[in-house]
Amino acid sequence: MDTISHALWGYGLFGFRQQKPRPLLALFFGAMPDLMSFGIYLLLHVINGSYHPGPPPLTALPPWLFTSYSIGHSFIISFAVIGLVAPMRRDIAFAMLAWPFHILLDAPFHARTYFPTPILWPLSNISFDGISWANPWVWFPNAAGVLLLLLYRRGQKRQKEKPAS
Repeated sequence: MDTISHALWGYGLFGFRQQKPRPLLALFFGAMPDLMSFGIYLLLHVINGSYHPGPPPLTALPPWLFTSYSIGHSFIISFAVIGLVAPMRRDIAFAMLAWPFHILLDAPFHARTYFPTPILWPLSNISFDGISWANPWVWFPNAAGVLLLLLYRRGQKRQKEKPAS
């Protein structure tokens, strides 16, 4: 799944808790697994002027990127971190649920040939051989789902803002 979709799903699903909403934090945690691997890689290449669009070949990627990707795309790591935060800050922990939701979305939409989602890392490298998120049968329903969710949230916000009659 693309990083922007992940961010928007996180925002729409986990950024609007009743008591203490954390929309920007949910937006961040929705994108964070990709930002901590390919986001850093992209930034480094933009800074040094060596950016090229499109997916880089696996052989050109540094070892730290694979480790970072595995950390960010592991249910074990995400739930452990959320479990540490939850007793102290439930509002933040709720927004952080956008992180494992990112992993849940990635698992069926990454092929094993290019960054399969290591959902149980570091205990296992188990992954699924999914359908690419760039496939129109995946991309268009994803975009429609994000749009519907955001329209729903907008409607909720308008309802709250209406004066009681």
